[in-house]
Amino acid sequence: MTQSAQAATSLTMTRRIKGSVEDVFAAWTDPEIFKRWWGPPGTTTTAAEIDARVGGTYRVTMRLPDGEVVYLIGKFLEVERPSKLVYTWAWEEHDCIGPESRVTVAFAAAGGETDVTLNHEQLSNEESRDRHSHGWIGCFDNLTGMFGAKDA
Repeated sequence: MTQSAQAATSLTMTRRIKGSVEDVFAAWTDPEIFKRWWGPPGTTTTAAEIDARVGGTYRVTMRLPDGEVVYLIGKFLEVERPSKLVYTWAWEEHDCIGPESRVTVAFAAAGGETDVTLNHEQLSNEESRDRHSHGWIGCFDNLTGMFGAKDA
């Protein structure tokens, strides 16, 4: 794959979260915390099963604004507490697994805050990248809001 083709099917974003690196990492790996912030606007995460260890899997159940229920699944490839997660990403559709992509999330302490850098790569095309970008922005907005709402 050429450099430009890779750029067309991947996205990277960074957000500073007002929480310790340990707490922000836990928000990605503890199912009860995860359900509170995961998903773009209008989406409700109704269930999350997360086995955050190398070889462990996850499955997230989301209800979209139109009422449709969708499932996100994957496997953890790397887990370095509390600094890094690497996992596969695929939509489960009608008992079939859609195309698989790869997500890397890095957590870096920044004083009492945490810089979270996300790289989502191997998306099937530019349209998929753009849809996922919209979703990730919504997730980060929710995560930022959840930590911003905490008492200092």
